[in-house]
Amino acid sequence: MVPRITSCLPVRLSIASNSSHGLKSNHLDLAANLPFRPFSSTSIAAAIAKKQRYRYRDPYAEKQARARRLANISRQEVIREKRAEELGDPIRGITTPFVESFDTAIPQPIEPDPGAISTKTTPEDPTVPPPSPANALQEEHLNHFLTNTELKASLEYSRMLTEPLISDERATADPQSEADAARQHRDRDKVAREAVSRITSLANSNSRQRTLTNVQRCIDTFGRHNTDQYLKPKPKAPRAQQLARAAAQEPVARAGPDTGSSEVQIAILTAKIRVLANEYEGVSRNDKVNKRNLRLLLHRRQKLLQYMQRRERGGERWQNLIRTLGLTEATWKGQIAVES
Repeated sequence: MVPRITSCLPVRLSIASNSSHGLKSNHLDLAANLPFRPFSSTSIAAAIAKKQRYRYRDPYAEKQARARRLANISRQEVIREKRAEELGDPIRGITTPFVESFDTAIPQPIEPDPGAISTKTTPEDPTVPPPSPANALQEEHLNHFLTNTELKASLEYSRMLTEPLISDERATADPQSEADAARQHRDRDKVAREAVSRITSLANSNSRQRTLTNVQRCIDTFGRHNTDQYLKPKPKAPRAQQLARAAAQEPVARAGPDTGSSEVQIAILTAKIRVLANEYEGVSRNDKVNKRNLRLLLHRRQKLLQYMQRRERGGERWQNLIRTLGLTEATWKGQIAVES
């Protein structure tokens, strides 16, 4: 059985019960006349002392404390800006001509860098490696999944089919009419070439077509089926060379373009990140879905950069990737946050 706890009666009730039995005293009368005060963890004297202490605080000491607090906040801001300047922008990094061309998917003219890879289209010396596709001076990919080579071949074939025929019987042929027909054919061919070039130009393409073209450009630029011709892989450790020599396995030929290397995936993610960053900083500031997608792409690129840094740090592939895409240490070091 649960024990019964007797409740305590208030002081006034207990005094009234005692007074009814004739047990009055001076102490009970004094307790009955005391005012009722609710329970408090701080005494009244302590609360009054604290209030007076803050009321009569030295104003000079308050100004000193406020100045120290503001100086600390400003110092933290300076340290934060210095750290951001040293590490760079974790989203965009350093804007390079190749990264800037992602907006239009059209290669932009660049200034030749003596320390970079050669930008000549046809090297004079056969021993000189071919140039990097990142330094292309003309538009190779066109709209509607066409290439510049395919377009030129198609236009030339169309010109050949529509060219007016020359009569074999020269005795009855009219040279003036043949000349007029040839001139009219040249004018029509010129107009047709101009119309087709405008239709197939990436300047008139949509966002989806530009993204697909940028993906193909990244594959051609950083794919190892092309970069192995002018970029040397990072030398392996002696132990790894011994193991590789002991295995004595023949290298397997690539089946098509290289689309799965770390540098290719990093370049593709950089192109997609630039598109989302431009949208997020523009009219779509409150687009929470694309903000989350941007954050996911940034962390995915960070993991790939950390992996490639462990494998190719100091190698030509790593240096070419960082120099072409303008990536800074903030893209793979520390925490990446997208500001609201």
